[in-house]
Amino acid sequence: MINHPAGPPTHPGVDLDDANPPRLARNLTPLPARRRSRLRSHPRLARLTVLLATFVCAACGLVYELELVALGDYLLGDTVTQTSVVLSVMVFAMGLGSLLAKRLTRRPATAFALVECALALTGGLSTLALYSCWAWIGRYQAAMVGLTCLIGILIGAEIPLLMTLIQRIRREDAGRAAADLFAADYVGALIGGLAFPFLILPSLGPGTGALVTGAVNAVAGAAVVLWLFREEPAPRIRLLLWGGCGLVLAVLTGAAAGSDAIERAARHALYGADVRYATHSHHQEIVLTGPAEGPLRLYLDGRLAVCGPDEYRGSEALVHPAMAAGPDTRVLLLGGGDGLALREVLRHSGVRSVQIVDADPELTRLARTDPGLAALTGRSLDDPRVQTAATDPMKWLRRGTTADHAYDVVLADLPAPADGGPVKFHSQEFYGLATRLLSPGGRIAVRAGGDQHGLWQIESGLRAAGLRTVPYAVQGSATAGCSPGAPDGSQDFLLASAAQPALTLAPDAPPPRALTPDTLRTSAARLTTLRPTHPPAALTLLGPR
Repeated sequence: MINHPAGPPTHPGVDLDDANPPRLARNLTPLPARRRSRLRSHPRLARLTVLLATFVCAACGLVYELELVALGDYLLGDTVTQTSVVLSVMVFAMGLGSLLAKRLTRRPATAFALVECALALTGGLSTLALYSCWAWIGRYQAAMVGLTCLIGILIGAEIPLLMTLIQRIRREDAGRAAADLFAADYVGALIGGLAFPFLILPSLGPGTGALVTGAVNAVAGAAVVLWLFREEPAPRIRLLLWGGCGLVLAVLTGAAAGSDAIERAARHALYGADVRYATHSHHQEIVLTGPAEGPLRLYLDGRLAVCGPDEYRGSEALVHPAMAAGPDTRVLLLGGGDGLALREVLRHSGVRSVQIVDADPELTRLARTDPGLAALTGRSLDDPRVQTAATDPMKWLRRGTTADHAYDVVLADLPAPADGGPVKFHSQEFYGLATRLLSPGGRIAVRAGGDQHGLWQIESGLRAAGLRTVPYAVQGSATAGCSPGAPDGSQDFLLASAAQPALTLAPDAPPPRALTPDTLRTSAARLTTLRPTHPPAALTLLGPR
């Protein structure tokens, strides 16, 4: 039998001031007697306060992470890449922050206050800082990685410091303390993750949402801990910490007050001084520029989507070949919330109904209410034959059945992957769902962008859905008039149906400006000779890109 030396008990639940093993004593500086009595008299309240701080800080940390992902999607349009970069860099940086926090545990309350002030300032200003880098410097990717790393290091330092603080209130088994802290941390992350898409983003937007989150972070993280452990730092240090917390709140408040001016200045740097409308919808950034009586430019997530003098090229090429090959009583337009392709559809006298499915109702509203854009569309969205559905096109297709819908023409007015469009809208699954809604003899027309490899990938998806295809092109881009120095390339399209589609134009339709039967046949012959002997595999939701 081994005789243990006499000493204080070490079972869970004993106050640290009654039992302080040597191993913990290095990191747990004794508190003044007056403070010890306060923690001893209300240990549950003090412990609950630390867990509440953990909960709020975790929620704020996840909001910062989601803000970075959302902004990257807005500005660069590649959700998968931005999410992968942010998550991987953030997790690595959190591990690094946890290691660095070991040096801060001698003064955990002071260190935690400093960490939370720095995190609130960095995370709160992150969206405005990255948007400014994208607008003025253009080095967005490097700035995002650097800022993500800094935020991750600060988040990673939180749990070691909180573990030290909670053990100062009442010493307990390390596993039990870690379980409580991580439970509060994970539940806070859940609340932050749900609040971001359903509350913060719709009501505040990315910029203001990050600033408000930073303010909450500063109050809940720094101020609460400074109140609970205010005897740890010397009076002068404590005063400086309170002043630092107040300064962070003042900076965030000032940034919130000037955020509109910053965004306007950044947009002017990007789009010129004649920005007439700009908003962050739930799906994308929409910017409309141009004088009231002049050519309009429509930017979606920073991509020039419509240029007034040349927009007809893409709209005509998408619509008219598909509308010329047979009956066109019922038309399904996937995308096209700007009303420009719809304008061309309604030029055909046989059209009885048009169903538009576009995820962003803000774009459709703008096309109806802006005088210049409404005039450009010929007020096509106000036509009584038109119905609109504000939902994801793929979700809408999944709900549709041929018993309820049978369309003579399906037009996919969606940007190709090479132009920043989502892969799912050009996948084999997407075309399979669209094919189910075709009436006998129905046709599908698809934008394929200007990338040859992408053209054949999209064609493979249409053929995998059981359709036969013909490629064609229109010379000149839809935005050439707004970029006179850019090369005058071509846009590729695909027409598909169960039988081999005929590439022609309807004789009774108003003549298009960018197409003739000869140019269609010439472009189809040229592209057919370029078709690879072994076409690339179709894009799928689970396949390689």
